[in-house]
Amino acid sequence: MNKINFKKGNGLVPAVIQDNTTLQVLMVGFMNEEALEKTRNEGKVTFFSRSKNRLWTKGETSGNYLIVKEITADCDNDSLLIKVDPAGPVCHTGNTSCFSDDSAKGFLYKLEQIIYKRIDENVQDSYTNNIFREGINKAAQKVGEEAVELIIEAKDNNIDLFKNEAADLLYHLLILLKIKDVSLSEIEDVLMNRHQLIT
Repeated sequence: MNKINFKKGNGLVPAVIQDNTTLQVLMVGFMNEEALEKTRNEGKVTFFSRSKNRLWTKGETSGNYLIVKEITADCDNDSLLIKVDPAGPVCHTGNTSCFSDDSAKGFLYKLEQIIYKRIDENVQDSYTNNIFREGINKAAQKVGEEAVELIIEAKDNNIDLFKNEAADLLYHLLILLKIKDVSLSEIEDVLMNRHQLIT
């Protein structure tokens, strides 16, 4: 990362905080050089509080730290994008983000992490882990079954059942992707490349 230009903002630059998994924007704060250095060294986001006129590590009182995964600068090197794993709700209201009412957008990535954790830790009483341990034939069969059930519900008028079958299909697809060692983001890459080819 190039040297950040703190002079433009009288010693401060805006720092956009984004969930590393869901890519949801969580909050915006300001950093001076000292706050950025502390953030880099400790791996927890530290801002410069304009109201308190001092450094402030997010979570220093609540314990809801922002664990740094990646720091990038914009094209002018006068603002930052920091991807984090939040240790708890980010907003003082208790919401995940300061910009929303905790919509479910991006949850598929969290679900993917949950699925990986249950499988990687070999959780014995986990349905997810059991499907994975039964192998690709069982996982592929479940995806097929859920796809058929979704088609059947699509032809009826119960939208709630349709939504539930769609959710079941996505859930079992994530297990199958894990077995094939393919991530959800790789599937997004395929879709994005296709989109670029047809536009």
